[in-house]
Amino acid sequence: MDFQFTEEQQMFADSVRGFAERRLADGALQRAHAPGFAWDVAAQMAEQGLTGITVAAEDGGQGGSLMDAVIAIETVARICPKSADVIQATNFGPIRTFAEYATRAQKARWLPNLLAGRSVISVCMSEPDAGSAATDLTTSATPDGDGFRLNGSKVFSTNSPEAAVFLVYCRFGPGVGGIGSVLVPRDAPGLSFGKPSRFLTGEDWVQLYFEDCAVPADDVLLPAGGFQRQIKGFNAERIGNASRSLGVAQCAFDLAKTHAETRMQFGRHLAEFQGTQWKFAEMAMKLDAARLLLYRAATGAADGLPSAYDTTVAKAYCNTAGFEVANEALQVMGALGFTEDSLVQYCVRRTRGWMIAGGTVEILKNRIAEHIFDRRFPQRPPKPE
Repeated sequence: MDFQFTEEQQMFADSVRGFAERRLADGALQRAHAPGFAWDVAAQMAEQGLTGITVAAEDGGQGGSLMDAVIAIETVARICPKSADVIQATNFGPIRTFAEYATRAQKARWLPNLLAGRSVISVCMSEPDAGSAATDLTTSATPDGDGFRLNGSKVFSTNSPEAAVFLVYCRFGPGVGGIGSVLVPRDAPGLSFGKPSRFLTGEDWVQLYFEDCAVPADDVLLPAGGFQRQIKGFNAERIGNASRSLGVAQCAFDLAKTHAETRMQFGRHLAEFQGTQWKFAEMAMKLDAARLLLYRAATGAADGLPSAYDTTVAKAYCNTAGFEVANEALQVMGALGFTEDSLVQYCVRRTRGWMIAGGTVEILKNRIAEHIFDRRFPQRPPKPE
């Protein structure tokens, strides 16, 4: 089994790295502290062909593989962590689900601006009373003439303060079989927004309120019965999440390594102390293991979407290892790593968030156990007889 990049993949990685070093490295710290979506970076990435990497060429994308997108996001995250969010938004997450299932008319309406970095799409899954228990969602789409009326609320949606369109998970009927999704433009009548809130990472989000929000039939992405297909598409989001965890942790590792090679204490470089050496050895092993699991998930994708098990294992491990590596890198750098003058503290905050976003590490471990024992382990209490 060959774990090396092909010649073409290596050339692509070198090209992305060159772009990131030329265009993104100098402003990396400033971007980490800047609020909002990096629109200037998005425009540059569109010119560079780093948006829509896995979107079919006939739809305006690059027609590349999932592994190509992983290489891009990991390479950029290692140099400018905040800029990796743009690759995530234009290659993984809701745009990937949209590109997989949207109609021709829907693609023609939204993809050009999304792929050009002029707009962004946000997925709306979580609700005030439905987080990890995603099938408990209550946002409903009820028939109204030729379309539907959407009622409910969504929270914690990435890029929600700036998104042009929202991919909203909703309920067309009872049970898991009644769940599907609709597309709601930002200016849709009946859609309103709460005041902005901020995550520990510095990212803003707003609560969305749907009050008899009109949804034409043409804006249904997946009707009732589409939940499993949506989750299959969501697996690609988890690949992007894992890629950023790995790339951002590698960024912290690289910064700490440079610090250990140059910082003098007690008349010696930090790298000469065995305690420091063991820290780096453990960090390197975790990064290598995470990378192999991520690449397995990306290269094993069938029909453009990765397997649920490979993705689950990769995300759970990359999230955990990413935070542990970034946290240890901060420890190596001491007070300097703890200040906002260093990217390392930002890397710690970002990697910590991904242990929650896109499926918590604990929920992922439940899914892994179900695969091991080949049975479901329901989290809900049994119904009374």
